Amino acid sequence: MLNCTGLILTYNGEKYLKQCIQSLSFCKEILVIDSNSQDKTVEIAQKNGARVIINSWKGPAKQFEFAFKHIHTDWVISLDQDEILSPELQEEIKHNLHHNDKKYAGFFCPRKSFYFDRFIKHCGWYPDYLLRVFYLPKTSLYTSGPHYGFRVSGDTLKLKGHIIHYPYENLFHHMEKINYYTQEAAKDMAEKNISSGVIKALGHGLARFMKIYFLKLGFLDGKAGFILSLNAFFYGFHKYIRVLEFKKAN
Repeated sequence: MLNCTGLILTYNGEKYLKQCIQSLSFCKEILVIDSNSQDKTVEIAQKNGARVIINSWKGPAKQFEFAFKHIHTDWVISLDQDEILSPELQEEIKHNLHHNDKKYAGFFCPRKSFYFDRFIKHCGWYPDYLLRVFYLPKTSLYTSGPHYGFRVSGDTLKLKGHIIHYPYENLFHHMEKINYYTQEAAKDMAEKNISSGVIKALGHGLARFMKIYFLKLGFLDGKAGFILSLNAFFYGFHKYIRVLEFKKAN
């Protein structure tokens, strides 16, 4: 077992959680911080050897801050509940942590995401390098609305094996997430007094579509790329139009 902790934040994540936990089986401990799931998430986590702590969701910053207080190793591998380490990435992580000798403070992992009918190769979705293996004493968290990421003080290295990602069960699920993310992002923007309007919202939506479908070669991903680009337009438009809605409400 590697002297590291596999960390997973969960909420109703039963579909891929078993595979997620099993891909972290080389870790000394697997810690699941659950936000009061209503499905079998907690049961699956406990059955697969994870330590589970229930903590109500107050945003990613608060949840990770809470999680870090319950980690007892210096190294952490952070995964979402719908992410799985490929066998190749598992071996790379094990090799690098065994032979690191404090040379690196973190490792970036490429993420490969499935959407509609295929793994996306363009659209700005791939290789999508994410810092998910890090030396906790040198790590800080940053957030932007509902999104988050990690930064480390020290050298980093890019690995080659993939994090396999299944972000949406179907298009309905994607729309639910867009609804949540745009609401949270708009609230954050309104609090920062960022200006908005119909024309600005339309412009941002069109810009996102053009960027993803043409500049990021989304058209090479077939139907999946086109659908993803249209939903990117919807995301951009709604994020800014909801800023206007927030301001009118106040």
